Amino acid sequence: MLHFSVALFSLSLLSFFTSIDSTPRITLGFSYNDVLLTPKHSSANSRSDADTSTKLSKRIYLSTPIVSANMDTVTESRMAIAMAQCGGIGIIHRFNSIEEQVGQVEKVKRFRSAVIASPITISPEATVCQARQLMREKNITGLLVTDSNKKLLGIFTSRDMRFLPDSETPIKALMTKREDIATGNKDISIAKAKELLMKHRVEKLPLVDENDCIIGLITSKDIYHRAEYPHASTDSQDRLLVGAAIGVKEDSIDRAKALVSAGADVLVIDIAHGDSDLEVNTLKQIKSLFPDVDVIAGNVCTPEGTQRLIEAGADAIKVGVGPGSICTTRIVSGSGYPQLSAVINCTHVADAYGIPVIADGGIQTSGDITKAIAAGASTVMLGSLLAGTDESPGTPFLKNGKKFKVIRGMASFGTNLKRADTTKKEAYVPEGVEAIIPYKGSMAETVHQLIGGLYSGMSYCGVSTLSELRGNGDFVQITAAGMRESRAHDVQEMA
Repeated sequence: MLHFSVALFSLSLLSFFTSIDSTPRITLGFSYNDVLLTPKHSSANSRSDADTSTKLSKRIYLSTPIVSANMDTVTESRMAIAMAQCGGIGIIHRFNSIEEQVGQVEKVKRFRSAVIASPITISPEATVCQARQLMREKNITGLLVTDSNKKLLGIFTSRDMRFLPDSETPIKALMTKREDIATGNKDISIAKAKELLMKHRVEKLPLVDENDCIIGLITSKDIYHRAEYPHASTDSQDRLLVGAAIGVKEDSIDRAKALVSAGADVLVIDIAHGDSDLEVNTLKQIKSLFPDVDVIAGNVCTPEGTQRLIEAGADAIKVGVGPGSICTTRIVSGSGYPQLSAVINCTHVADAYGIPVIADGGIQTSGDITKAIAAGASTVMLGSLLAGTDESPGTPFLKNGKKFKVIRGMASFGTNLKRADTTKKEAYVPEGVEAIIPYKGSMAETVHQLIGGLYSGMSYCGVSTLSELRGNGDFVQITAAGMRESRAHDVQEMA
């Protein structure tokens, strides 16, 4: 049960406006900076004992409640891989061709697996040039060499190209031949595979059937990742989880089909105004085609919009209209809703259906994550907090001796310029900006700091699990002076 302690003058103002039996109506809404959570007694021995596992959607669970935003300056395969390793999930943006987006999803799904069921193979007659190109396209360091029946003939790796052989040399002249390759069968355990890899000092263990035909592949890299990231977000085949965004027009259905085929675990219908017939109709189509694939719908900011999307089949609701740091929707259109209140209102409806809410936008600090979850969200979607990290797309650049990266809203002019009708560009009205953001280094370090802050927030709220925190915050409204008091003040900071 959420509780608000609100100043008397605010209650009086609200009572005055809501008592007027006419239109338009005015209600009071709160952003994250308008409130604090009231501390409660804690019995926890250590903040690190906190359990941050949560639901992303109806059927998908995460160990970390963080989703990287489907923005072209935030999430491509590198970010999605890092997010999943940290226990969250990344949503690959849709501002590219279907083939390019599918390629990004495939990179994530192939990055790690208990057993690679369909390893990439190549003919022994292929040239070094062809092998190099295939390895570059698939982002791998080795290829199984087979005949037309998938019978194992050898292995060709990047080591075989170390001394720059002639690019037209057939790889059969350079590969490690079958008699020198250690293999396993379909029933081999991970422990036994690790033993063979160490014994033979190799990085790849092909799995073969009784006819010596390839049925799978285990790599030392995958075994390492299992040990290094025990809380990673993975599917039933131990592959990293990844989501992908689609729109509501033109190629949306074809894009969805291709993404599901590539292994996307969840689809996000990505439009600014989710409470629309366009969204509802697309959602119904996608759910009829893929009833077993979870679909996140949004963005909305009202209980009515939340209910419409849930009744159309949504497996999670993305809440937030205009709170993002590079979004200008509220200024351009005059529409939106303060984010904390939007989360509270939408969650009230979503909880009745057992549907998780994703708080999308407005998160500036780890404390805001705690507030969003205490308000009812199950996860938060981050954009600007991740855009300056190594894993976000783009290259850092120097300005006045400091490193920066670019971030831009998906409704900004630059994002839409490349896909707009060239005869109608002057008619486009942007609802986002392009900006620069300080370079932040490793995404893992950023997430570590955010989750550390969440641990502290949970401790102050007297809970040890996110399920105890979610929707159970005691909020107090604060003034501008209260916010100033909350930050470092009356001192000169060293950096």
